[in-house]
Amino acid sequence: MLDALTTTSPKTRTERIAELNDRARQGLDRTARTVFTIGLLDELSDGSRASDILAQARIMKAMRECNFGEDSPERDMAWFEVDGIRMMMKIDYFDADFEWGSEDPANAAETRRVITIMRPEDY
Repeated sequence: MLDALTTTSPKTRTERIAELNDRARQGLDRTARTVFTIGLLDELSDGSRASDILAQARIMKAMRECNFGEDSPERDMAWFEVDGIRMMMKIDYFDADFEWGSEDPANAAETRRVITIMRPEDY
């Protein structure tokens, strides 16, 4: 008879990266940063600070609820809409100082995530 230890396989590198990306998108990774392009905010805000904050909140809600296609197994890129405006989310991996690319995105101790949310034409 097989027990749970022999039937459970360790997570793959891709699964680990996807989990860390989910944590960053959900706001649970204190080291992650989120960046909005000016062009995107210009479309959703009247330019006032209050309007910018409300636009960012709507975008963040949509990003946290978005679905990922099979072409994004690490869940690092997605497309979604807010107020009829199509946008994309991309996660990039940096070293702890945000200077260079991360050597190992599956290692949370040495990787910092930057989530960029933009219009397709901003890419």
